[in-house]
Amino acid sequence: MNKEALFYKKEGNNIRCELCPHNCLISEGRTGICNVREVKKDYEGNLKLYTLNYGEITSMSLDPIEKKPLYNFYPGSYILSIGSFGCNFKCTFCQNFSISQYRAKSQYISAKDMCDTSLNLKNNMGLAFTYNEPTIWYEYVLDVSRMIKNLNKNHKIVLVTNGYINEEPLKRLLPYVDALNIDLKGNNKYYKDICFGTLNEVKNTIKISKEMGCHIEITTLLVPKFNTDDETINHIGKFLKSIDEDIPIHLSRYFPRYKMNEELTSLEQMKKSYRILKKYLKNVYLGNLTVEELKICTE
Repeated sequence: MNKEALFYKKEGNNIRCELCPHNCLISEGRTGICNVREVKKDYEGNLKLYTLNYGEITSMSLDPIEKKPLYNFYPGSYILSIGSFGCNFKCTFCQNFSISQYRAKSQYISAKDMCDTSLNLKNNMGLAFTYNEPTIWYEYVLDVSRMIKNLNKNHKIVLVTNGYINEEPLKRLLPYVDALNIDLKGNNKYYKDICFGTLNEVKNTIKISKEMGCHIEITTLLVPKFNTDDETINHIGKFLKSIDEDIPIHLSRYFPRYKMNEELTSLEQMKKSYRILKKYLKNVYLGNLTVEELKICTE
């Protein structure tokens, strides 16, 4: 569904999107980097920015909260998880590229219907916006989250996000959000070369989310040769400790996917990164490992 977007301004014959740090300057008939925010004329001939994925659901499932992953936020609970299409990153290793980089088949569900579905679903503790990047689904996420909180403030709202969003829209959304899992992918070169983004804005999202009282957990996918060097891992640990040493971090094992064919992350590297981060943080978890591999990496 097309809906007029928030956070944009007209510049000459173009529109400047101000939702995320890309701040795309978009001409008529074109979209921004995320591929879901398009400039079109309204019925009166005025240029406006429209979001193309409002209410468009590509994926829906009742998941364990640990799958987000959120290990320290109501463990043992289940949460309704939904996603749309589009992303403002271009990660070459993307695990969900079929919905993040392409306009996947979707079904429209109104904000009210989604709110009712989540609130009335048995054994469900809340609603998680995940699978694709929720921040470029902003208008729908805001509408649904606000509606849910107005009806039941105890129903939890979760974002699983890359954290690449400007400060003003972030601060408008966070009062309705209970928890976030935010990717902290590597150093600035990694963000520029692999993700088509920048590091400082993600770090700012982490800081602001913590300051505004949200529960946060971090995920870092360890990709050999790109973000597994000691300097990068130490920097991640020092940065998170400077905010709160209790922040949980999930180190995930990389497997070849999408456009990246590097060999999977070795157990030795997983173990080494785990040991480095344990010097800074109290809650370090390893993911994408078997039970036996997990024992090897944490002993």
